[in-house]
Amino acid sequence: MGGGTGRAPVTGDDGEAVLAAIRTRRVVRSMRPEPVDRPVLEAVLDAARWAPTAGNRHLQRFVVTDDPGVLRVLRAVSPGMLQHPAAAIVVCTDRALAAGYGFPPGAPGLFVDVGTATATILLAAHALGIGAGPVTSFSHAAVSVVLGLPEGLEPELIVCLGHPAPGGPAPMRGGRRLSWRDLTTWVPPQD
Repeated sequence: MGGGTGRAPVTGDDGEAVLAAIRTRRVVRSMRPEPVDRPVLEAVLDAARWAPTAGNRHLQRFVVTDDPGVLRVLRAVSPGMLQHPAAAIVVCTDRALAAGYGFPPGAPGLFVDVGTATATILLAAHALGIGAGPVTSFSHAAVSVVLGLPEGLEPELIVCLGHPAPGGPAPMRGGRRLSWRDLTTWVPPQD
């Protein structure tokens, strides 16, 4: 169990804390208006840089805003943004850098990197007591303009951040909560 990285696995209380964070993290769709402190945002971003990436190339970039005016415009061009966040991290792919490494525009590894960065951001925010929720329904062109992104930097996903508020939209439920056994097939089958 260490993955061959040469690093010791997380065990004991630290391991239980990581697993508890994974089990208790939820998408937060209702946020209070007070700002998220800059050191907290920086801690989330520092955690994000540790997310695994294809070939350790770090082709993702993070564009952050806590400006209320910019956040209002982002909400206006993002139908999936139910939250009124105090801050947002836009996870982008540096398409020019990716092309330089030989990645075609739709290479799956680029989206895997966005996913691992996003999962890390969500867990880091939760560990720091900040609510977070990903948004994928937005106008990529409009977000690029609003944020003044340079050519080649493609917004892929927005993570809304804020202090959780009571109420708001109910969690989306697909029926009963699935166990790992419901989601897993062993090859060859296990007894």
